[in-house]
Amino acid sequence: MKFVTKRIHAFLDYPVAIALMVLPFVLGLGSSNPLALWLSVTTGIAALLLTVLTDHHLGIIKVISYKMHLLVDFIVAIVFIVAPFIFSFEGIDAIYYWVNGAAVLIVVSLHKPEMAM
Repeated sequence: MKFVTKRIHAFLDYPVAIALMVLPFVLGLGSSNPLALWLSVTTGIAALLLTVLTDHHLGIIKVISYKMHLLVDFIVAIVFIVAPFIFSFEGIDAIYYWVNGAAVLIVVSLHKPEMAM
């Protein structure tokens, strides 16, 4: 049951990018490793840039294909899931990345393919 359209995904991108930049400070990430704070903030900045550059209705410059955007999202999800193991994140640091990684994987896996016109 795939229901996440390109339009829905576009509306999710901006708030998610902002959350990736703000939530690490709100949640106090970085207690197990300072990288837990900065990986999310840096990813949020990159996600905001990716969204601005993506060819969808909320993209501003539209130079990156939506398919490439989905690939980048998938790669970020995998990085978020393995980061706690690689960088020894513990507690809230690890949970934050596992939850975000899983959420992104779910959104990407529920992507509804566009119909050819």
